[in-house]
Amino acid sequence: MTETDNGFPQVGGDLLQAAQRCLAEADPLRKVALTRHFAARFRAGGLRVDEAAPPPAPIRMPGRPPTPALVHPRDLPRRGLGSVSGRAAFIHAIAHIELNAIDLAWDAVYRFRGLPGSFHADWVSCADDESRHFLLLRERLLAHGHDYGDFDAHNGLWEMCEKTAHDGLARMALVPRVLEARGLDVTPAMIAKLRALGDGATAEVLEVILREEVAHVAAGSRWYRWYCARAGVAPRARFKELLREYAGGYLHGPFNIEARLLAGFDEDELADLVEQAG
Repeated sequence: MTETDNGFPQVGGDLLQAAQRCLAEADPLRKVALTRHFAARFRAGGLRVDEAAPPPAPIRMPGRPPTPALVHPRDLPRRGLGSVSGRAAFIHAIAHIELNAIDLAWDAVYRFRGLPGSFHADWVSCADDESRHFLLLRERLLAHGHDYGDFDAHNGLWEMCEKTAHDGLARMALVPRVLEARGLDVTPAMIAKLRALGDGATAEVLEVILREEVAHVAAGSRWYRWYCARAGVAPRARFKELLREYAGGYLHGPFNIEARLLAGFDEDELADLVEQAG
């Protein structure tokens, strides 16, 4: 791939190459810029999946900057939102999730083949949204005297991506509908707390993210059920099995029932989640 005059890589009309390029980019701001560029080209009809493309390469760690250091979640210090540094650490954690989510969306575009064009449209759109979320959060980090990379982070989202690289059904079940859906549960309380602390600007950013993440989880629900229909399996029963197999430690209540219903969960599934979370 060569660089064009405007600084973006030349990928022809190949959506899979564009996804690979975004995944490989280590600089966060460059990853965001590439994502927004290729998403715009895709919307304009300039990128398509090459049906003769070779099978996807084995999954590996996407491009990442030297910082933040990635540590086990239990090694991340707990910081209250009452201080400026505590709020900065919180914003940093959410920004890290959004940066990971860009790669999660691009990996879905790149890795899973033989799918309708609307699958690619959903996940390119998600990558574009996540890139915008990262920029909004970075603005709030800068306003708190910090930047991305100033705090340690963990790698849980990408680790689940690796575990489900072999199976699009499992990926749709566990990444959007478990890990990303967790944000639907915890964000409303964080918004209320930030407003109570006088940080309305950060609360407004989280409100934007919450509203748009409902649509992202809904895309996961939609494609999870598509995969189940294609495989001839019962969605509810298979979801319970996948939760037991992969995600027991990720389930924590209480759940945002209203948001999860909007995101494609049904009442029986939510009852199962409550039961499995203990």
